[in-house]
Amino acid sequence: MRRIGRDEDASASDPLASADSPRAERRAAPDGPSRREQAKRRRGHGYLLSFGIVLAALALVGAAAGLVGAVQGPRVTAVQFDPEAAVSTTGSRLILTTSQSLADIDSAQVTVTPAAEVSVETSGRSVGIRFALPLRDDTDYTVTVEGVTGVGSSTSSTLTQTFRTPALEVYLLQRGDDGDTVFRTGLDGEDAVPVFTHPHIEDFRATAQHLVMSVQDDDGAPQLIVTDADGQGARTLPLPGDGPVQDLQTADRGEAIGYTYTDPDMTAPGAQASVLYIASLKAADSDAEPTRIDVAGAPASAAQWRFVPETDSLLLLTFEGRMLLTAAGGADPVDLGSAAQLEGIARGSTTAVVLRADGLYDVDLTDGSETPLVAATGASGYLGGIVPMAGGESLRQYTASADESSEGGTTIYRVAEDGAAEPVFSVQGTAALLQTCVSPSGRYAAVLVQPDAVANPYDTSYDLPLPERVETHIIDLDDAGAEVSSLDAFAISWCQVPLR
Repeated sequence: MRRIGRDEDASASDPLASADSPRAERRAAPDGPSRREQAKRRRGHGYLLSFGIVLAALALVGAAAGLVGAVQGPRVTAVQFDPEAAVSTTGSRLILTTSQSLADIDSAQVTVTPAAEVSVETSGRSVGIRFALPLRDDTDYTVTVEGVTGVGSSTSSTLTQTFRTPALEVYLLQRGDDGDTVFRTGLDGEDAVPVFTHPHIEDFRATAQHLVMSVQDDDGAPQLIVTDADGQGARTLPLPGDGPVQDLQTADRGEAIGYTYTDPDMTAPGAQASVLYIASLKAADSDAEPTRIDVAGAPASAAQWRFVPETDSLLLLTFEGRMLLTAAGGADPVDLGSAAQLEGIARGSTTAVVLRADGLYDVDLTDGSETPLVAATGASGYLGGIVPMAGGESLRQYTASADESSEGGTTIYRVAEDGAAEPVFSVQGTAALLQTCVSPSGRYAAVLVQPDAVANPYDTSYDLPLPERVETHIIDLDDAGAEVSSLDAFAISWCQVPLR
């Protein structure tokens, strides 16, 4: 029998086994895709289609965002600013980072309210706004930068940033029977916090990061003790010798201090008298010896001296009456002529007020030129101390003559750049005005007063003697000298030089 014939009959009678059916194809081609593989392939095609749609949407959104950015101009994306530093130091910066690389910005495009002098630097996507002077405390500020464009773009925008500065804190020194203490307090004197106590503090100064105290140890030897701003981490700086340290001052920035040093035995060969030294308060320089300032190869003996703001220069008055301007290392000194007294240099300024034999002058330390100090109109009495302020203003002390007032007394006038004088503080003849210091922003003044001068003798157990009772009166210069507070302490941290 032929089995083949039987198979052919079976195929003819079974429609599922016909040559044209899918099953027949699968049987004829067993290596083709299965139903599962076909489903997977369909899902893959769907995923790729969805992914493509998402990419297209993202590209569209990105293009739209780029178009919007190009239409709107640069926008602020980040801000860097330290309000506390801004009210106490010169040169603080507000840095605005934007959404685009910026074309150069000029200081004329920047407006600050309340008004403040600024300089501007543009770098990449950031603009840095540097404040020339410390800002007013406890004040709302608005900084506006107009006409800001991206590199290669003509579309401009206006950047606006607002901030509030904190209330001022100050340091003061109070002497007492049980030791002397440096306090930190607000201007009202409330909630004063002791930050450093020592049996014998001659003087102190404050920088942005440190306090430095001039003290005497148990044996009466001088020491300079440096702490953090909160009074912690005390360490002692190396000194030139065992003699007294006087005229302690700090630079506006850089954590540098200076002082004059005198050897205890002035009869010894090569003894130093009021020689100027500079030192660093940085922790990395804790063990570094102080740098003696030599001028023309000889130690510089200074009757008076000052750090020149915004520079690395020093201005000193020698005991021979010569005024010298020198670099911090003492190299290449410039003789600015004879002088009787250095009245001071305003913060952020390079103009010194100098008393010469023929009168008072403003001396430009950048080129040595000078002009007579503008006379005060509306002030009367004998002119005493002068405290230079920013913008050509000054505080000047006048003592009344006997025929002007039966009680006498002393008045401090705020003298404008044009000479117009406004009285801001007075004491009667029974009190003595000892020192005036101006706050970093120029908004306030601190006036040190000896009340009841006749019955209030000096304590001479210190190298820097003071009356047994002193008062620091803080006045608001922007409010016609309205008194803010009166504190039983002295050496407020605004003072750049010691009481003389």
